[in-house]
Amino acid sequence: MYTVEVRDHVMIAHSLKGEVFGPAQKLHGATYVADICFMRPELDENDIVVDIGLASDVVKEVLGGLNFSNLDDHPDFKGKRSTTEAVARWIFEKIQAAARAGRLGPSAKGLTRLKVMLHESHAARASYESELRLA
Repeated sequence: MYTVEVRDHVMIAHSLKGEVFGPAQKLHGATYVADICFMRPELDENDIVVDIGLASDVVKEVLGGLNFSNLDDHPDFKGKRSTTEAVARWIFEKIQAAARAGRLGPSAKGLTRLKVMLHESHAARASYESELRLA
């Protein structure tokens, strides 16, 4: 499997309801470093996985939909916990939609998997990975 990974970051605020979250139940901020890994079994006719420039642009745009926002007020997270895992899935779905719309260029047609990893700190991270549904 071939991979190309791009990195960006996003700053959010949120609170997590439930005793299991301890002090994170209160409003707090997080800066996630986001690693997005694009995967395909074979390279395209240009010997690439995906156009890195387009991938970086799409990731920046998707993260921009969250940057400097309170996820407690974000319409996509209303009534849901915005755990790191849930945010990773949200990012995955937005990038998948961009790929379906052709915004990752023709090379994206061969993509089969995508992994979104969010680093909460140097010691903790969570991710969501799945097959891409591009049709």
